[in-house]
Amino acid sequence: MVYAVVLAGGRGERFWPLSRADRPKQFLRLTSDKMMIEETVDRVMPMIPRENVRIVTNETMQPFMLNHVEDITEDHILAEPVGRNTCAAIGLAAVHLYHSDPQAVMVVLSADHLIRPAEKLLKILDTATNIAANEDRLITIGIVPMRPETGYGYIRLGEMYKQQGDNVVYHVAGFTEKPRSALAHEYYYSHKYLWNSGMFVWSADSILKAIRRWQPDMGEQLDEYARHVGTENEVNARQELYDKVISISIDFAVMEKADNVLTIKGDIVWDDIGGWTALERYKDRDSENNVIIGKSVLVDTFETTICNETDELVATLGVSDLVVVRAADITMIIHKTKAQEVKKILAELREDDKLRKYI
Repeated sequence: MVYAVVLAGGRGERFWPLSRADRPKQFLRLTSDKMMIEETVDRVMPMIPRENVRIVTNETMQPFMLNHVEDITEDHILAEPVGRNTCAAIGLAAVHLYHSDPQAVMVVLSADHLIRPAEKLLKILDTATNIAANEDRLITIGIVPMRPETGYGYIRLGEMYKQQGDNVVYHVAGFTEKPRSALAHEYYYSHKYLWNSGMFVWSADSILKAIRRWQPDMGEQLDEYARHVGTENEVNARQELYDKVISISIDFAVMEKADNVLTIKGDIVWDDIGGWTALERYKDRDSENNVIIGKSVLVDTFETTICNETDELVATLGVSDLVVVRAADITMIIHKTKAQEVKKILAELREDDKLRKYI
Protein backbone atom coordinates (compact mmCIF):
# COMPACT_ATOMS: atom_id res chain seq x y z
CA MET A 1 0.00 0.00 0.00
CA VAL A 2 1.14 3.57 -0.69
CA TYR A 3 1.48 6.11 2.14
CA ALA A 4 2.25 9.84 2.15
CA VAL A 5 4.85 10.91 4.70
CA VAL A 6 4.72 14.68 5.13
CA LEU A 7 7.73 16.29 6.80
CA ALA A 8 6.42 19.24 8.80
CA GLY A 9 9.02 19.94 11.44
CA GLY A 10 10.67 23.07 10.03
CA ARG A 11 10.41 26.52 11.55
CA GLY A 12 10.31 28.60 8.37
CA GLU A 13 12.24 31.40 10.08
CA ARG A 14 12.75 33.35 6.86
CA PHE A 15 9.00 34.10 6.96
CA TRP A 16 9.20 35.73 10.38
CA PRO A 17 7.27 37.54 11.77
CA LEU A 18 4.33 35.77 10.11
CA SER A 19 6.00 32.45 10.89
CA ARG A 20 6.49 32.11 14.64
CA ALA A 21 7.57 29.28 16.95
CA ASP A 22 3.95 28.30 17.61
CA ARG A 23 2.83 28.73 13.97
CA PRO A 24 5.63 27.96 11.54
CA LYS A 25 5.66 28.34 7.76
CA GLN A 26 3.71 25.16 6.94
CA PHE A 27 0.68 26.59 8.76
CA LEU A 28 0.65 29.83 6.77
CA ARG A 29 -1.63 30.66 3.86
CA LEU A 30 1.07 31.92 1.54
CA THR A 31 0.05 30.59 -1.86
CA SER A 32 -3.73 30.14 -1.51
CA ASP A 33 -6.53 30.38 1.05
CA LYS A 34 -5.39 27.05 2.53
CA MET A 35 -2.48 26.39 4.85
CA MET A 36 0.52 24.98 3.00
CA ILE A 37 0.30 21.68 4.87
CA GLU A 38 -3.35 21.37 3.83
CA GLU A 39 -2.36 21.98 0.23
CA THR A 40 0.27 19.24 0.49
CA VAL A 41 -2.17 16.65 1.82
CA ASP A 42 -4.96 17.61 -0.59
CA ARG A 43 -2.56 17.47 -3.54
CA VAL A 44 -2.05 13.69 -3.20
CA MET A 45 -5.54 12.79 -2.03
CA PRO A 46 -6.66 11.42 -5.43
CA MET A 47 -3.87 8.85 -5.12
CA ILE A 48 -3.36 8.36 -1.40
CA PRO A 49 -6.37 8.21 0.98
CA ARG A 50 -6.23 10.45 4.03
CA GLU A 51 -5.98 7.48 6.38
CA ASN A 52 -2.64 6.67 4.73
CA VAL A 53 -1.15 10.09 5.50
CA ARG A 54 1.52 10.37 8.19
CA ILE A 55 2.80 13.76 9.31
CA VAL A 56 6.17 13.93 11.05
CA THR A 57 6.36 17.05 13.17
CA ASN A 58 7.69 18.37 16.45
CA GLU A 59 5.79 17.64 19.66
CA THR A 60 5.33 21.36 20.22
CA MET A 61 3.48 21.72 16.90
CA GLN A 62 1.13 18.78 17.42
CA PRO A 63 -1.61 20.70 19.32
CA PHE A 64 -1.82 23.40 16.65
CA MET A 65 -2.00 20.78 13.92
CA LEU A 66 -4.77 18.84 15.64
CA ASN A 67 -6.78 22.01 16.22
CA HIS A 68 -6.33 23.72 12.86
CA VAL A 69 -5.69 21.12 10.12
CA GLU A 70 -8.93 19.58 8.91
CA ASP A 71 -9.47 15.85 9.48
CA ILE A 72 -6.03 15.30 11.03
CA THR A 73 -6.04 13.17 14.17
CA GLU A 74 -3.36 11.74 16.45
CA ASP A 75 -3.32 8.61 14.28
CA HIS A 76 -1.89 10.70 11.44
CA ILE A 77 0.91 12.28 13.47
CA LEU A 78 4.36 11.01 14.38
CA ALA A 79 5.66 13.53 16.90
CA GLU A 80 9.39 14.05 17.36
CA PRO A 81 10.62 15.06 20.83
CA VAL A 82 13.22 17.28 19.13
CA GLY A 83 14.18 17.99 15.53
CA ARG A 84 16.99 15.79 14.20
CA ASN A 85 16.80 16.64 10.48
CA THR A 86 15.25 14.56 7.70
CA CYS A 87 17.05 11.23 8.04
CA ALA A 88 15.74 10.60 11.54
CA ALA A 89 12.24 11.83 10.59
CA ILE A 90 12.11 9.53 7.58
CA GLY A 91 13.54 6.63 9.56
CA LEU A 92 10.90 7.11 12.25
CA ALA A 93 8.11 7.02 9.67
CA ALA A 94 9.62 4.01 7.90
CA VAL A 95 9.79 2.02 11.15
CA HIS A 96 6.13 2.68 11.90
CA LEU A 97 4.91 1.95 8.39
CA TYR A 98 6.95 -1.26 8.15
CA HIS A 99 5.56 -2.35 11.52
CA SER A 100 1.97 -2.10 10.27
CA ASP A 101 2.60 -2.94 6.59
CA PRO A 102 5.90 -4.61 5.57
CA GLN A 103 5.04 -3.85 1.90
CA ALA A 104 4.53 -0.14 2.54
CA VAL A 105 5.65 2.30 -0.14
CA MET A 106 6.45 5.80 1.10
CA VAL A 107 5.91 9.05 -0.79
CA VAL A 108 7.96 11.58 1.19
CA LEU A 109 6.85 15.19 0.81
CA SER A 110 7.67 18.53 2.41
CA ALA A 111 4.78 20.40 3.96
CA ASP A 112 5.70 23.79 2.53
CA HIS A 113 6.24 23.42 -1.23
CA LEU A 114 4.28 24.97 -4.05
CA ILE A 115 3.63 22.47 -6.87
CA ARG A 116 1.59 22.96 -10.03
CA PRO A 117 -0.19 21.26 -11.70
CA ALA A 118 -1.05 18.56 -9.17
CA GLU A 119 -2.16 16.22 -11.95
CA LYS A 120 1.36 16.04 -13.38
CA LEU A 121 2.83 15.32 -9.95
CA LEU A 122 0.38 12.45 -9.45
CA LYS A 123 1.48 10.88 -12.74
CA ILE A 124 5.11 11.13 -11.66
CA LEU A 125 4.29 9.58 -8.29
CA ASP A 126 2.38 6.76 -9.98
CA THR A 127 5.49 5.85 -11.98
CA ALA A 128 7.71 6.13 -8.91
CA THR A 129 5.49 4.04 -6.62
CA ASN A 130 5.24 1.28 -9.24
CA ILE A 131 9.03 1.06 -9.33
CA ALA A 132 9.41 1.26 -5.55
CA ALA A 133 6.84 -1.48 -4.98
CA ASN A 134 8.76 -3.93 -7.17
CA GLU A 135 12.42 -2.91 -6.93
CA ASP A 136 14.95 -2.04 -4.24
CA ARG A 137 15.29 1.56 -5.41
CA LEU A 138 15.54 4.99 -3.83
CA ILE A 139 13.75 7.46 -6.07
CA THR A 140 13.98 11.23 -5.96
CA ILE A 141 11.84 13.64 -7.95
CA GLY A 142 14.01 16.06 -9.92
CA ILE A 143 12.57 19.32 -11.24
CA VAL A 144 13.47 20.79 -14.62
CA PRO A 145 15.09 24.12 -13.63
CA MET A 146 13.09 27.24 -14.44
CA ARG A 147 16.08 29.56 -13.94
CA PRO A 148 19.70 29.51 -12.74
CA GLU A 149 19.18 29.09 -8.98
CA THR A 150 21.87 29.24 -6.30
CA GLY A 151 19.49 28.39 -3.47
CA TYR A 152 18.74 24.78 -4.44
CA GLY A 153 20.68 21.55 -4.63
CA TYR A 154 21.03 19.83 -8.01
CA ILE A 155 20.84 16.28 -9.35
CA ARG A 156 23.21 15.34 -12.20
CA LEU A 157 21.48 13.06 -14.68
CA GLY A 158 23.03 9.71 -15.56
CA GLU A 159 21.87 7.26 -18.19
CA MET A 160 18.19 6.78 -18.85
CA TYR A 161 16.77 3.86 -16.86
CA LYS A 162 13.35 3.57 -18.46
CA GLN A 163 10.42 5.55 -19.79
CA GLN A 164 6.93 4.95 -18.50
CA GLY A 165 4.28 6.95 -20.31
CA ASP A 166 5.36 10.59 -20.30
CA ASN A 167 7.79 10.08 -17.42
CA VAL A 168 11.48 9.49 -18.01
CA VAL A 169 13.46 7.78 -15.25
CA TYR A 170 17.24 8.23 -15.00
CA HIS A 171 20.09 6.84 -12.99
CA VAL A 172 21.60 9.54 -10.78
CA ALA A 173 25.19 10.45 -11.64
CA GLY A 174 25.65 12.68 -8.60
CA PHE A 175 24.35 15.39 -6.33
CA THR A 176 25.60 18.96 -6.04
CA GLU A 177 24.86 21.35 -3.23
CA LYS A 178 23.87 24.98 -3.73
CA PRO A 179 26.22 26.22 -6.48
CA ARG A 180 27.80 29.59 -7.12
CA SER A 181 26.05 31.81 -9.65
CA ALA A 182 28.32 30.97 -12.60
CA LEU A 183 27.94 27.25 -11.95
CA ALA A 184 24.16 27.58 -11.59
CA HIS A 185 24.04 29.18 -15.04
CA GLU A 186 26.15 26.35 -16.43
CA TYR A 187 23.81 23.76 -14.92
CA TYR A 188 20.76 25.55 -16.25
CA TYR A 189 21.95 25.74 -19.85
CA SER A 190 23.48 22.25 -19.95
CA HIS A 191 20.12 20.47 -19.50
CA LYS A 192 22.01 17.77 -17.59
CA TYR A 193 20.90 18.83 -14.12
CA LEU A 194 17.62 18.91 -12.21
CA TRP A 195 16.69 20.73 -9.04
CA ASN A 196 16.68 18.43 -6.03
CA SER A 197 13.10 18.83 -4.81
CA GLY A 198 13.36 16.88 -1.57
CA MET A 199 10.50 14.62 -2.67
CA PHE A 200 11.29 10.90 -2.45
CA VAL A 201 9.63 7.55 -3.13
CA TRP A 202 10.79 4.16 -1.80
CA SER A 203 9.54 1.20 0.14
CA ALA A 204 9.87 1.35 3.91
CA ASP A 205 12.03 -1.76 3.68
CA SER A 206 14.41 -0.22 1.12
CA ILE A 207 15.04 3.00 3.03
CA LEU A 208 15.58 1.16 6.31
CA LYS A 209 18.09 -1.14 4.60
CA ALA A 210 19.85 1.90 3.14
CA ILE A 211 20.05 3.63 6.53
CA ARG A 212 21.47 0.46 8.08
CA ARG A 213 24.12 0.29 5.37
CA TRP A 214 25.18 3.93 5.16
CA GLN A 215 24.41 5.08 8.72
CA PRO A 216 24.88 1.89 10.76
CA ASP A 217 24.62 3.59 14.16
CA MET A 218 21.30 5.15 13.23
CA GLY A 219 20.18 1.85 11.74
CA GLU A 220 20.82 0.07 15.05
CA GLN A 221 19.04 2.82 16.96
CA LEU A 222 16.00 2.60 14.69
CA ASP A 223 15.95 -1.20 14.98
CA GLU A 224 16.03 -0.91 18.77
CA TYR A 225 13.17 1.58 18.66
CA ALA A 226 11.21 -0.72 16.34
CA ARG A 227 11.09 -3.35 19.06
CA HIS A 228 9.01 -1.00 21.21
CA VAL A 229 6.55 0.26 18.57
CA GLY A 230 3.02 -0.60 19.64
CA THR A 231 4.03 -1.26 23.25
CA GLU A 232 3.57 0.74 26.44
CA ASN A 233 7.22 1.77 26.22
CA GLU A 234 6.97 3.39 22.78
CA VAL A 235 7.01 6.99 24.03
CA ASN A 236 10.05 6.42 26.24
CA ALA A 237 11.80 4.51 23.48
CA ARG A 238 11.23 7.38 21.05
CA GLN A 239 12.72 9.82 23.52
CA GLU A 240 15.76 7.55 23.91
CA LEU A 241 16.06 7.30 20.12
CA TYR A 242 16.10 11.07 19.70
CA ASP A 243 18.54 11.50 22.57
CA LYS A 244 21.04 9.32 20.66
CA VAL A 245 20.40 9.79 16.96
CA ILE A 246 22.54 12.26 15.01
CA SER A 247 21.10 15.22 13.12
CA ILE A 248 21.73 14.69 9.41
CA SER A 249 19.75 15.12 6.22
CA ILE A 250 18.64 12.12 4.19
CA ASP A 251 20.65 13.54 1.28
CA PHE A 252 23.97 13.52 3.14
CA ALA A 253 23.20 10.38 5.11
CA VAL A 254 22.01 8.12 2.31
CA MET A 255 21.22 9.55 -1.10
CA GLU A 256 24.71 10.83 -1.93
CA LYS A 257 26.21 7.46 -0.98
CA ALA A 258 23.73 4.89 -2.27
CA ASP A 259 24.18 3.09 -5.60
CA ASN A 260 20.50 2.30 -6.23
CA VAL A 261 19.23 5.87 -6.68
CA LEU A 262 16.95 6.90 -9.54
CA THR A 263 15.42 10.24 -10.43
CA ILE A 264 12.26 11.02 -12.36
CA LYS A 265 12.39 14.17 -14.43
CA GLY A 266 9.55 16.41 -13.32
CA ASP A 267 8.57 19.13 -15.78
CA ILE A 268 6.33 20.89 -13.29
CA VAL A 269 6.23 24.19 -11.42
CA TRP A 270 7.91 23.64 -8.06
CA ASP A 271 9.14 26.07 -5.43
CA ASP A 272 10.04 25.69 -1.78
CA ILE A 273 8.89 29.30 -1.15
CA GLY A 274 12.07 29.97 0.77
CA GLY A 275 11.50 33.58 1.73
CA TRP A 276 9.48 36.75 1.25
CA THR A 277 10.82 37.57 -2.21
CA ALA A 278 9.65 34.16 -3.51
CA LEU A 279 6.07 35.44 -3.35
CA GLU A 280 6.82 37.69 -6.32
CA ARG A 281 6.96 34.62 -8.53
CA TYR A 282 3.42 33.46 -7.73
CA LYS A 283 1.38 36.40 -6.49
CA ASP A 284 -0.27 38.98 -8.72
CA ARG A 285 1.43 42.37 -8.86
CA ASP A 286 0.00 45.83 -9.30
CA SER A 287 1.05 48.25 -12.03
CA GLU A 288 4.16 49.22 -10.03
CA ASN A 289 5.24 45.60 -9.50
CA ASN A 290 4.14 45.57 -5.87
CA VAL A 291 2.85 42.40 -4.21
CA ILE A 292 0.03 43.36 -1.86
CA ILE A 293 -1.51 41.01 0.72
CA GLY A 294 -3.92 42.52 3.23
CA LYS A 295 -5.19 46.04 3.96
CA SER A 296 -2.80 48.66 2.62
CA VAL A 297 -2.42 51.93 0.73
CA LEU A 298 0.64 52.42 -1.47
CA VAL A 299 1.57 55.80 -2.95
CA ASP A 300 4.64 56.26 -5.15
CA THR A 301 5.74 52.80 -4.04
CA PHE A 302 7.56 50.40 -6.34
CA GLU A 303 8.79 46.80 -6.38
CA THR A 304 7.66 46.32 -2.77
CA THR A 305 6.03 43.35 -1.05
CA ILE A 306 3.40 44.17 1.58
CA CYS A 307 1.95 41.43 3.80
CA ASN A 308 -0.53 42.57 6.42
CA GLU A 309 -2.46 39.91 8.33
CA THR A 310 -4.02 42.37 10.78
CA ASP A 311 -7.13 44.54 10.50
CA GLU A 312 -4.93 47.64 10.80
CA LEU A 313 -3.77 49.65 7.79
CA VAL A 314 -0.27 49.64 6.30
CA ALA A 315 0.57 52.77 4.28
CA THR A 316 3.71 53.53 2.28
CA LEU A 317 4.89 56.62 0.42
CA GLY A 318 7.96 57.14 -1.75
CA VAL A 319 9.67 53.82 -1.11
CA SER A 320 10.85 50.93 -3.26
CA ASP A 321 12.39 47.47 -3.03
CA LEU A 322 11.14 46.78 0.48
CA VAL A 323 9.43 43.94 2.29
CA VAL A 324 6.89 45.22 4.83
CA VAL A 325 5.19 42.70 7.09
CA ARG A 326 2.58 43.48 9.75
CA ALA A 327 1.77 40.48 11.92
CA ALA A 328 -0.03 40.67 15.27
CA ASP A 329 2.30 42.68 17.54
CA ILE A 330 5.23 42.98 15.11
CA THR A 331 6.02 45.18 12.15
CA MET A 332 9.07 44.27 10.05
CA ILE A 333 10.56 46.49 7.33
CA ILE A 334 13.58 45.25 5.41
CA HIS A 335 15.22 45.89 2.08
CA LYS A 336 14.71 43.11 -0.45
CA THR A 337 18.45 42.53 -0.72
CA LYS A 338 18.37 41.49 2.96
CA ALA A 339 15.25 39.33 2.72
CA GLN A 340 17.20 36.10 3.15
CA GLU A 341 18.83 37.42 6.32
CA VAL A 342 15.75 37.60 8.55
CA LYS A 343 17.41 35.12 10.91
CA LYS A 344 19.76 37.91 11.97
CA ILE A 345 16.78 39.64 13.59
CA LEU A 346 15.85 36.42 15.39
CA ALA A 347 19.41 36.08 16.65
CA GLU A 348 19.14 39.55 18.20
CA LEU A 349 15.82 38.69 19.82
CA ARG A 350 17.28 35.55 21.38
CA GLU A 351 19.95 37.66 23.08
CA ASP A 352 17.37 39.67 25.03
CA ASP A 353 15.14 37.89 27.55
CA LYS A 354 12.48 40.57 27.18
CA LEU A 355 12.31 40.14 23.41
CA ARG A 356 12.30 36.36 23.11
CA LYS A 357 8.51 36.31 23.24
CA TYR A 358 8.53 37.75 19.70
CA ILE A 359 10.31 34.74 18.17
